[in-house]
Amino acid sequence: MLSDARIRAAKPKPAGYRLADAGGLHLFITPKGGKAWRFRFDLGGKEQTLSLGSYPDVGLADARSRRDDARRRLAAGEDPRVAPPAAPVLPTLADITHRWHAINAPRWKPHHATDVLNGLETEILATLGTTPIRDVTAPAVLERLRILERRGAIDTAHRIRGRLADVFAFAIGEGVAEHNPAEAIRAAMSPMPRGGHRPAATTLDAARAALAAAEAIPAYPITRLALRFLALTATRPGEVAGALWQEIEGDDWRIPAERMKAGREHVIPLSRQAVEVVAAVRPLSGRMPYIFPSARSARAGLSANALNVMLRRADLSGVQTPHGWRATFSTVMNERFPTDRLVIDLMLAHSEARGAVEAAYNRAQHTDRRRELAQTWADLLLDGMAPASDLVGLRRK
Repeated sequence: MLSDARIRAAKPKPAGYRLADAGGLHLFITPKGGKAWRFRFDLGGKEQTLSLGSYPDVGLADARSRRDDARRRLAAGEDPRVAPPAAPVLPTLADITHRWHAINAPRWKPHHATDVLNGLETEILATLGTTPIRDVTAPAVLERLRILERRGAIDTAHRIRGRLADVFAFAIGEGVAEHNPAEAIRAAMSPMPRGGHRPAATTLDAARAALAAAEAIPAYPITRLALRFLALTATRPGEVAGALWQEIEGDDWRIPAERMKAGREHVIPLSRQAVEVVAAVRPLSGRMPYIFPSARSARAGLSANALNVMLRRADLSGVQTPHGWRATFSTVMNERFPTDRLVIDLMLAHSEARGAVEAAYNRAQHTDRRRELAQTWADLLLDGMAPASDLVGLRRK
């Protein structure tokens, strides 16, 4: 049998020659000194030769390993000179998630479709996305969702679990998965808070403190400006996250029906401070379709979850949520202006509060009073706070 020392010592001769090892393996020495591994074998009653690489690129141990692999294929009735069929490439969790999303997104409103994908990518795919979908386990999924639960985002954890369960159901239907780990962990998750409670400041002082604390956190400037715009307009987080430049008309924000929960166009008179936010963000995103684009892609709106993250980083979990600004606005303004209850409900796009009949026949929008109340709310909330232009400079470290 050969040894490395014998191989290194082998010198070329006028005619090529072989140094035998064992099991059909030999090293062929060329007249110019090249050293090539070859494996001789019988196939169909005829002697055949398989090249296994050159020395020293392929060492003695590797050559023997390649010979053994070739012999195993021979024993299985295969020709070792023919490349074995490639193993099927198993789709990853990210592959299937994106296929599921592409099929379902057309039936959702654009901002919702963006939120669904961003939530799955941030909380699940960032860690498990490259795992073949058949190898994703229930404990691995639960571990990711436990992180959300520890942050206090229990409702978010349940939403993402439900969406992930749909992804696995889709995979099972496609024949690329056999189990649904997101369904298996349902009973292991923390229970949802009763009543779907969203924490919100209920006094003006608490609202000011919450906004000031959030704006003191170094962050992506567009997220900081989006949070202030959300607080000033008392709209839903998804409406701000999906806001387009084409929706801004002077000092009005005209949200089309397809982006509204109620399916009706909603025109929001903007306060002076809200207009300042728009002016401050324009140099950052004015050439993009979205007013508040995602940090990951200029072609996507900001993830509504980014606002949640910002509030959590400011230690405001259990104190204020992005959606909670609607409750804060309603509570503070109804206490100060009780006779304007109808107008405040209109500002929140709560047409159902007027009743179905009144909503159908009373189309009065009380635009002047809504503009006055929007300005009053902005003056109260931002009293003594920095202008919107100052929010651009402090970046996340």
